[in-house]
Amino acid sequence: MVVFALLIINKAGGLIYNRTFHEGLQKLDSNDYLILAGTFHGIHAISRSINPAPAVQPPPGYRRPQTTGIQSLESSHFRLTCFQTPTGVKLLLFTSPEQPNTDIVVRRCYEIYGDFVVKNPFYAMEMPIRVEKFDRSLGAYLVRPG
Repeated sequence: MVVFALLIINKAGGLIYNRTFHEGLQKLDSNDYLILAGTFHGIHAISRSINPAPAVQPPPGYRRPQTTGIQSLESSHFRLTCFQTPTGVKLLLFTSPEQPNTDIVVRRCYEIYGDFVVKNPFYAMEMPIRVEKFDRSLGAYLVRPG
């Protein structure tokens, strides 16, 4: 498994967590990560509203399925997988393009986030994540001996 980095963005578009797991991405400073998070948040919001008009109006009483926005972005050097939680928090997982099952990996990261961050009584929601057990658990899951 080659996971380069994980970023977590709160529902307002602020970066609340970032960590690199592999030496594959260009080094960024903290300002670049903040710009990346804010830019992706805006593009994701726009992509949720840009969708083709439905061919047929749904019958009365039925709602259209909600659009999801960007779920994956691929280049020749990396793949970005986005998972948006029901509360609006986005997990951005950067992996190698060949990495299989990135949707499953990012969902497992969300489970770890729920177990160690959301359930932590000392963590204030929407604030930067500084939970040592979360870091350790993510590292144990995402960093495999080579």
